Amino acid sequence: MTPRERVKAAMRYRPVDKAPLQYYYTPVGYFEHGEKLNDLYATLPGDFEPFYRHEPCGPGPGDYDPDGSYHAFKKDEWGTLWEYRIYGIAGIPKQYPIPVLEEIDRYTLPDPLRRSVEAQQAVCRNQGEYYTLVNAHSLIERLRQLLPDDEVYCGIELDDPAINRLADKICAYNAVAIEQAIAAGADGIQFGDDYGAEKSMLLSPETWRRFFKPRLKELFAPAVKAGLDIHFHSCGKIEPILEDLREVGATSIWPQLPAYDMKQLADTCRSLGLAVAIHTDRANTMTFGTPADVRELVLREFETFKMMDGGSWFYVEADNGFPFENLRALVETIAQWR
Repeated sequence: MTPRERVKAAMRYRPVDKAPLQYYYTPVGYFEHGEKLNDLYATLPGDFEPFYRHEPCGPGPGDYDPDGSYHAFKKDEWGTLWEYRIYGIAGIPKQYPIPVLEEIDRYTLPDPLRRSVEAQQAVCRNQGEYYTLVNAHSLIERLRQLLPDDEVYCGIELDDPAINRLADKICAYNAVAIEQAIAAGADGIQFGDDYGAEKSMLLSPETWRRFFKPRLKELFAPAVKAGLDIHFHSCGKIEPILEDLREVGATSIWPQLPAYDMKQLADTCRSLGLAVAIHTDRANTMTFGTPADVRELVLREFETFKMMDGGSWFYVEADNGFPFENLRALVETIAQWR
């Protein structure tokens, strides 16, 4: 199987010659481990793009407090000022372009065509042999970057007309990226919204179905019609809406595995035909465990999700604080069992 054939089979619960592998090349991983990370990844290339050596990078000279600790501020094209305390890790909004719901209609979104060209570039780089997913952005995450959390969640719960208008504008922005992905010949799109906390959803399933489900269905419809896969990421426990995600067109999910009973999640997703990206526990095992803990967990993931029967793939991302010995154990064990 080519890498592309392998991933497409896994997405559809068809047997594979070996479990597919996806890397996300995090800046913080290269900042902490440098060329060792390039050398490690080179031993086991993935299926979503050809391996190439990434240049280790780090903070700029002005990104430090007087005491020498990393502390940076950056404003994005949406007008949000971000505060960063850990290099390479998502920051926290410091200033919002829309401080209150009443000012929503004064806000102007950036030009979506500036970003959608990335879809064409990514597909052109990897067309043919490798499986290509194109970023189709987010909805609740974007809302939470534009307004304070209380304005977002209260607005959604109260079905405020202004936040509904803003959500529709964001969906229209995201739709351009999907149109470009289809035109470029991508294999699928990826969409990310964090709906869950450690033990439950942040919004009730009923509220989610009212506010998000119809918008996602309309947003994904062109990709579904064109036969693209839809890969959906959400942190936290979102078990009550997994079937809903399948109904709006999602073909796979990238879940926060420790929030679930692994066997139950594997069985649920197999019954729904919802493929799963296997992201080995980063909050505990990868950060605080031993290489033996990592090896044991990877084997358990491989067996629980019946990876050779299709329906899942390994996802590798080097977060801050991962001991290199654990990263090596992760990649070497995946190589052994895939």
